[in-house]
Amino acid sequence: MDWQRIFMRSSCNWRLVSMTVATRVLKAAMTTPPQAGDRKEGALKMLTTGMPQLEWAWCDFARDSGARSKPPSSTTGGKKKMKKATSLSELGFDAGDASSGFFRPVSGDSSTPTSQHHRRRLTKVSVIGAGNVGMAIAQTILTRDLADEIALVDAVPDKLRGEMLDLQHAAAFLPRTRLVSGTDMSVTRGSDLVIVTAGARQIQGETRLDLLQRNVALFRKIVPPLAEQSHDALLLVVSNPVDVLTYVAWKLSGFPASRVIGSGTNLDSSRFRFLLAEHLDVNAQDVQAYMVGEHGDSSVAVWSSVSVAGMPVLKSLQESHRCFDEEALEGIRRAVVDSAYEVISLKGYTSWAIGYSVASLAASLLRDQRRIHPVSVLARGFHGIPDGNDVFLSLPARLGRAGVQGVAEMELTEEEAKRLRRSAKTIWENCQLLGL
Repeated sequence: MDWQRIFMRSSCNWRLVSMTVATRVLKAAMTTPPQAGDRKEGALKMLTTGMPQLEWAWCDFARDSGARSKPPSSTTGGKKKMKKATSLSELGFDAGDASSGFFRPVSGDSSTPTSQHHRRRLTKVSVIGAGNVGMAIAQTILTRDLADEIALVDAVPDKLRGEMLDLQHAAAFLPRTRLVSGTDMSVTRGSDLVIVTAGARQIQGETRLDLLQRNVALFRKIVPPLAEQSHDALLLVVSNPVDVLTYVAWKLSGFPASRVIGSGTNLDSSRFRFLLAEHLDVNAQDVQAYMVGEHGDSSVAVWSSVSVAGMPVLKSLQESHRCFDEEALEGIRRAVVDSAYEVISLKGYTSWAIGYSVASLAASLLRDQRRIHPVSVLARGFHGIPDGNDVFLSLPARLGRAGVQGVAEMELTEEEAKRLRRSAKTIWENCQLLGL
C-alpha cells in the first residue's frame, strides 16, 4: 500500500472525525522504515478499517514536497505580530513580542499573514452618541460582524469608557472587532461609515419636529469635524427629527447628497409590515409595504403597493368582498406612527428596533448589497416635489458602497402623491427656518 496516497476526499488536508487518533496512527505509519512494510501496512489498515464512517479518496499529498517520511518542520522568515490590545499595552504588556513565541511564518515564506500586502482593507464604523440608541446600534453591528473597528464618541467620558469596556469584555463571544472610544472626533479618523445618534432624548408627548432647535446647535459642533476626519465616509443620520437633521448634516458636511442618508422610515416600514403581518397571519418578511415621507406624524402609508406573495392586499380584499374603508386604513397608519410613542411611554426610550434597523442599513452600505430601503434622501424633483426645495424625506432607495445609488420611481395614487408633497412641505418649512 502506498502510504503517501491516502487522504480525505477533495482536499490534501486531514479532515478526520477523531484527529488525535488519526494523527498518531498516521505518524506511526509515516515514520516506519521502508523495510518494515508489514507494520506500516497494519497501521494504515487500522486507520482505514477502524473508522468506517469516513469516506476516503486517493491524493498525492507529497507531490509538492517529495517527502517520504515526515513533513518539513524548519521555518524561516520574519515574526508575525498581532495588534496590541489597548488595555494590555497600558499595563506594559507587549502583545507583539508575546505573539512571536506562539506563531512563526511557514517554511520558505519571508512574509507574514498580517503583512500589509496580504491584509484586506479594514472597515471602520463610528457611532456618535453612546446613549441607548447608539449602543444598541453598536452592539448590533458588532454581533453581525459588519466592521473590523468600531469607534464610539460621546461627551460623557466615564459612561463612554464603561460602555466600551462592557463590550470589550465580551470579546471571547464576539467576532474579532477592535473597539475604541473618545470624546474627541479624532478617534473617528478614516471611517467608512459614520452614524450620528447624538441628540436630546425625545420626551413623552413631544413630536420629532419639536426636537429640532435643540439638536441643530449640536450638529453645528460635531458634523464639520466628522467630515474633516473622514473625507470619503458615508454619513448616516439617526437623530430626530431625522429628515431635517439629514438636511443639516448635508449642508454642514459638504458631502454630495448620495453620501448623506437619514434612517428615515426604514423602521416605520418595519412596524407597518409587522402590523399587517399580524392581521394577515403571515411572516412580516413576506409582506412588502412602505411608509414614505417624513419619519413622523405626516408619514404616508403606500397602500397601493402593499402585497403578500405578489398579491396586492387591497385588490385581494376587494375581490373577496371584505369590508375596509379609508378610516380603517388610516387607523393602521396612525398605529404605526404612535407605536414609537407607546414604547417611550412604557420603557422611556426606544433602542432595539432602531438598532436592528440601522444595522440593516449599515450592511447594505458596507457590503454593497444594493438592497432597497425607505430612507431619507434628497427628494427634489420626485413625485411633484419642487426642484428648488432641497428637502430630505424617505423614498425607496438602492443602497450600496457608494451610498444612495438611485431612488425607485414607485407608482403612487394621486392621494398618496398629494400626501407626500404635503409631508415634504412640512419638512421644508422647518428647514427654511434654520438659515443654512
